[in-house]
Amino acid sequence: MNTVAAILIKKGHEISTVSEADTALAAAQMMRERHIGSVIVMREGTVVGIFTERDIMYRVVAAERNPAQTRVGDVMTSPVTSCGSDTALKECATIMTNKRLRHMPVIDGGKLCGVITSGDILAHKCNHLEETNIFLQEYLHGTQAQA
Repeated sequence: MNTVAAILIKKGHEISTVSEADTALAAAQMMRERHIGSVIVMREGTVVGIFTERDIMYRVVAAERNPAQTRVGDVMTSPVTSCGSDTALKECATIMTNKRLRHMPVIDGGKLCGVITSGDILAHKCNHLEETNIFLQEYLHGTQAQA
């Protein structure tokens, strides 16, 4: 299965969200505590933006804004590029490369159900290639290959 759903099955559906009114400092602290590179910005159950490490650097630090006084809604990336769980990973990779994105919310039926990263896609591809390599070695040599 080479869709976003394959990643979410392994990764899970945990999502870190903030509101537009939260401060950039609070969002950055959440990202640090959870070891993540972005948080999804919500308004009344709807995705309205994404706040990333890049937003912190470019729109807060480099702009010399006080993170304790800057609202996420003023510095988030919006509109958000998203995908569905049935989106092909190749399509996601192309979009992320072309738009220089590292994080993409997964939205099904208007509901946020996960976040995938470029690293998730790369890891999935590497695992698939490793499995293919093992299969081909076993096929060619008639034995079980060592992983």
